[in-house]
Amino acid sequence: MTDAAAWPEGVARHVLAEIDSTNAEALRRAPELTGPAWFLALRQTAGRGRRGRAWSDPPGNFAATLLTFPAGPPADAARLSFVAALALQDALAQVCGPSARLALKWPNDVLLNGGKVAGILLESAGSGRRPAALAIGIGVNLAHAPEPQTLEPGAVPPVSVAGETGHHVDPETLLDLLAPAFTARERELAREGFAATRAAWLARAARLGETITARTGAVTRQGRFDGIDATGALILTTAAGREAIPAADVHFG
Repeated sequence: MTDAAAWPEGVARHVLAEIDSTNAEALRRAPELTGPAWFLALRQTAGRGRRGRAWSDPPGNFAATLLTFPAGPPADAARLSFVAALALQDALAQVCGPSARLALKWPNDVLLNGGKVAGILLESAGSGRRPAALAIGIGVNLAHAPEPQTLEPGAVPPVSVAGETGHHVDPETLLDLLAPAFTARERELAREGFAATRAAWLARAARLGETITARTGAVTRQGRFDGIDATGALILTTAAGREAIPAADVHFG
């Protein structure tokens, strides 16, 4: 395993024995913070995923949140989801080894050998005159994967790092790889713009050019996954034409 880069300067590091939700804790602490901070919970009792879904988090798995204060418009903050996904893949590549197949699933998942190993959840809250606080929550199945029967129909089967690679990684080790990886990817975004981040994400995208299903509420669309646009929206080509979809659940079946 590659040694971790130095912890990023000016970024706080909080390791909590137990908390309800790292995103909730980060947003609660936002008013007292003057800069970015990572919150890692060794035990998270009320983790959640997209659309309020429960996130299974047994001991040994990774649950952390980066609390930051993006200065730009909300659209810029949303692009940090792609920064986080790239950074997470960078970090996981170091602990999973060269034979592991890592890929990114739109909008916010990381796949390992075809199964879901991690998810990302962005939440924001206003903070008076300061820029809104943004919580970038990241959950990784390091030691355990949820039971498949607990998932919604059509979901990508869950996997764990330990189960797929035999590598046992503690959460603090992953945090010390992820934090500098995120800072590096964030600087790339600031230096080169979203086009570079978009290209890097697409190079790692799962099922690019293949048929997928995108569900938004009661609307289901099936078509060819043709990438993401300049806002990060999914580009889907169906029988009715080409469409940009800003938010949806994507299924491969």
